[in-house]
Amino acid sequence: MSNRTPAQGETRLTRQPIRLAALVVGIVFLLVGVMGFIPGLTTNYGQMQFASHDSEAYLLGIFQVSILHNLVHLAFGVAGVAMARTAAASRIFLVGGGVLYLVLWLYGLVIDLDSEANFVPFNTADNWLHLFLGLGMIILGTLLRPTTTTRR
Repeated sequence: MSNRTPAQGETRLTRQPIRLAALVVGIVFLLVGVMGFIPGLTTNYGQMQFASHDSEAYLLGIFQVSILHNLVHLAFGVAGVAMARTAAASRIFLVGGGVLYLVLWLYGLVIDLDSEANFVPFNTADNWLHLFLGLGMIILGTLLRPTTTTRR
């Protein structure tokens, strides 16, 4: 990154791909949260519970969901979109959210999926998704850096 002052007719441009990454991740979470409330995209929609391992609703027929699970996706999406306003907040969202998803992955591994501890609920597909989301978000949050260029 150059510290020189732009000459007359030049403009300093800062590209912040981390902000775009946080925005995209946030929008994806918003879409997933909405999709969880759409019959057809969510199978067994009528058997969805607020929060319970007994919820028999499955997003795309794969990921076990509940009303709480969908609301968490929506809230996480709103946070991502809001935090995409600055590079620092984007990094916090991606790295912090990634750590949170790794914690959820571990939680899903240690609990009995047929017990009351699985209140969100999770299934094996959710656990794998949480692992990949956590790692992917942490990688994005740590590798993406702002770049500054000068344009005439």
